Amino acid sequence: MSSVSDDGRGEAAERAGPATAPLPCTRLTARQAIAAVAEAYTELTDPEGPGTAAATSHAPAAAAFPPDGPLGWRGYDEMRARAHARTGEHESVVTAVATMGGTEAVVLSFEFRYLGGSLGERTGDRLEAAYTLARERGLPVVSLIATGGSRMQEGMRALAQLQRVAAQSARNRAAGLPQIAVLRDPTTGGGWATLGAAADVILALPGAQVGFAGSRVRPADADPYAYSAEGQLASGHLDAVVPPDRLRATLQHWLHLLCGAGGAAGSGESRAEDALAPAPLPSARGVPGLPESGWGAVARAREPRRPRAEAYLRAYFDDRQEISGDRCGGIDPGMRCGFGRHQGRTIAFAAQCGTATRPAGFRTAARLIRLADRLGIPVLTLVDTPGAANDAAAERAGTGAAIADAFAALATARVPVTSLLIGEGGSGGALALAAPDRLWATPDSYFSVIAPELAAAILKRDPAQIHETADQLRIRPQDLLDLGIIRGIAPPA
Repeated sequence: MSSVSDDGRGEAAERAGPATAPLPCTRLTARQAIAAVAEAYTELTDPEGPGTAAATSHAPAAAAFPPDGPLGWRGYDEMRARAHARTGEHESVVTAVATMGGTEAVVLSFEFRYLGGSLGERTGDRLEAAYTLARERGLPVVSLIATGGSRMQEGMRALAQLQRVAAQSARNRAAGLPQIAVLRDPTTGGGWATLGAAADVILALPGAQVGFAGSRVRPADADPYAYSAEGQLASGHLDAVVPPDRLRATLQHWLHLLCGAGGAAGSGESRAEDALAPAPLPSARGVPGLPESGWGAVARAREPRRPRAEAYLRAYFDDRQEISGDRCGGIDPGMRCGFGRHQGRTIAFAAQCGTATRPAGFRTAARLIRLADRLGIPVLTLVDTPGAANDAAAERAGTGAAIADAFAALATARVPVTSLLIGEGGSGGALALAAPDRLWATPDSYFSVIAPELAAAILKRDPAQIHETADQLRIRPQDLLDLGIIRGIAPPA
């Protein structure tokens, strides 16, 4: 389950140098990586080294290792001594409290030159202390990861640290504290499977090696793209690949969104008040006036020039950041999800873009809603789809289960969800993003149990009766209001 890292690998890499010029920030030391993204930081005290001013009462106590570690691995003490001489570090991770764009965060930064950034028992001590401090102070955790996995020289004692880290991460998640990961080169093995993949927002540097299997243990004929940051993004496992010169600003933006006013780091009455206040209803941006017939409503909603999700998001938010992917191997470009600032508050959003929504889209929306719920951030959903994708690939990817998951996320959300139907409302694929009892509609939209054409086909009606069928379905905005499906019709901008 672990990806093996040893001292020899680090030394060889240093002597030979990379095959191509390294990207900025990917080969930085642990402290350089922190300095690259933070204005200032205070390192947590290390009882093995000189350290700095104590930042926590939970600084890890230095465990008394037997000679050559818990396994008596011949030469392990010499490996650690060489790693210390080369890096100045006593372990593979440096922990600190840092300020990024005015927001405080606990930072975990890996030193790859120290035994390949591998996780050992003392690494676990440091990580546990840092997570505990984050909970005590109500701070987010930012992980700057560069690791080859679990340390083979400590055997199962090292591998067990993954459970320890996972437990700490889960406690911080339950406390409503955001976790952001930055994947440097490489991020493999248990470091990827715990600190990386478990984060709420996952960013990666271009060209970084990312994967559970490290380069020495994967199949010889494996496609290297699958183990790259870009490949993981395309498969829905990362939120963004960020160029090094934009990483500091991007991290600051995310922390501002997730920890600013109305976000997770708010406290006291202001946070409670913001969490209870729903996202304000966006203004309608399409043609004014209500359609005269059911088919007229369909025609309006299908008009190619009608405003889509991007127009609404651009008008509604002052700035925003998006998440990407369902963490299950899929992405849906027709579903936009993320967080933005509206009138000084953070609002989460999930927006359909007018295409048939795929299983990955429903799963991404469910992930967004649950994250916002955990952080106490209200949600806005924009409903606009002819329906769920119904091709064979969608069925194999679990359309039914994905829709069920989206329904469950909405049904169990404790934060208020505001939904606006901005175009087509096609059956259950649209209803999955519509908040129960908090749905509005624009004048150029419709909502139907089934498309009028399909209803006519099922009823074995003549195609000439499609317009009549549309009227019978009562799908116009005013019909939806009369039926009690929507709370109102959104006013124009």
